[in-house]
Amino acid sequence: MAKTSTDQKDYISKIPEVTLTFWIIKIAATTLGETGGDAVSMSMNLGYALATAIFFTFFLAAVVAQVAARTFHRFLYWAVIVATTTVGTTMADYADRSLGIGYVGGSLILFIILMSVLGLWRLSQGSVSINTIKSPKAEIFYWVTILFSNTLGTALGDFFADDSGLGYEGGAFVFSGVLVVIASTYFFTKLSHTLIFWAAFILTRPLGATMGDLLTKPHDHGGLDLSRVSSSLVIMVFMIACILFTSKRSGSHPQ
Repeated sequence: MAKTSTDQKDYISKIPEVTLTFWIIKIAATTLGETGGDAVSMSMNLGYALATAIFFTFFLAAVVAQVAARTFHRFLYWAVIVATTTVGTTMADYADRSLGIGYVGGSLILFIILMSVLGLWRLSQGSVSINTIKSPKAEIFYWVTILFSNTLGTALGDFFADDSGLGYEGGAFVFSGVLVVIASTYFFTKLSHTLIFWAAFILTRPLGATMGDLLTKPHDHGGLDLSRVSSSLVIMVFMIACILFTSKRSGSHPQ
């Protein structure tokens, strides 16, 4: 037990501080996940299954490097985030479209999985607050949660954009409005900041999904018909520029 206590005491946080820039980069990363995932699975005609295998391999490599790192590396952290958004895009598309589960069915299944992961994390570590990540095990729970939250967000975004009849602009407007409400609860209520953080984190993904589709889908589908590859490169450059303005040191999350 003494060894565990010492390890936790010496464990250095590898999570960036939550600021406005954090959320801007997060939304850009989720948008990149949509355009990048579609570029590989659709524009390159690799299909959802093969694209998922490629991005999942990238995710595993990135998350292993992140967990093994002894200090915070901002570009490595956001590389893992992008990996979760790209593999989340292709996984959700494969389940919803190739397997025929549908957006509603896929969203329900992913929601149950996500809640199960959060429940196991809480039972194992006592809290799902980011500030309590004191071991590699807790960090793995963090990344698995993010992986399924981004996959769920893809399915939700597609449902609101396609099945609900709102379209990409309408879907983006709805999720933007919900995020404004969530931000208001952070400043004006006494709700758990951990709960608010995860709600915002999950819902930035469908916002990015609808924005990505709005940029790249054909005109007759309600999109702007921009190139998926070009859009992905522009978003990537924007992300890199934003990351350069963030601190090189880790920070705290709301709790």
